[in-house]
Amino acid sequence: MKRPVIIGVAGGSGSGKTTVARNICERFSDSVALIEQDAYYKDQSHLPMEERIKTNYDHPLAFDHELLISHIEELIRGRPIQKPVYDYTRHTRSPEKVTVHPKDVIILEGILLLEEERLRELMDIKAFVDTDADVRILRRLERDVKSRGRSLDSVIQQYLTVVRPMHLQFIEPSKRYADLIIPEGGYNQVAVNLLINQIQTIVSKEQTGSHNAPAQSGDGNPL
Repeated sequence: MKRPVIIGVAGGSGSGKTTVARNICERFSDSVALIEQDAYYKDQSHLPMEERIKTNYDHPLAFDHELLISHIEELIRGRPIQKPVYDYTRHTRSPEKVTVHPKDVIILEGILLLEEERLRELMDIKAFVDTDADVRILRRLERDVKSRGRSLDSVIQQYLTVVRPMHLQFIEPSKRYADLIIPEGGYNQVAVNLLINQIQTIVSKEQTGSHNAPAQSGDGNPL
């Protein structure tokens, strides 16, 4: 079985990386599998709720990268995985799981994908979605209030005390590992099309038996 093309789409919370990932999924349709890093937050069912709510979801240690890496390796071997589902209302994993089957293209999407060296080594293309902080906070406010039942004050407090410091400490520095930087996320159709074209090139090489190679050396310059 040919090795799937693995694409990492990273960027800050609210940057538009999910939109970019969905655009790629739409382009490759049934040939793509989407793996969200958010699904791999550590299980906290062994902790009382008062401890769970203290979780810093923007820190690398919040993620179960061992499980994520093992699942990617299973997909590379052509085996399906049981992707976890995270329940933000209970601050732990849901009993539910989602079966993900091997595909020609695997999209990894998450805030801290490029911060983890072992994940970077698995990727053929590393993209970073770069969006202004004021846009990101407004998008996060809307998402957390509407979809996660958070109050406006709690979202703002979390942004100032956790999200922004973690972005500056971990997420922003990881941009230097990107092969492609996408300003303004999914609204930058030119950059998204460049990424899609590069993926198609690698897929075509795989189909003809050529060895796939990363889009660039990872110096942070756009393609």
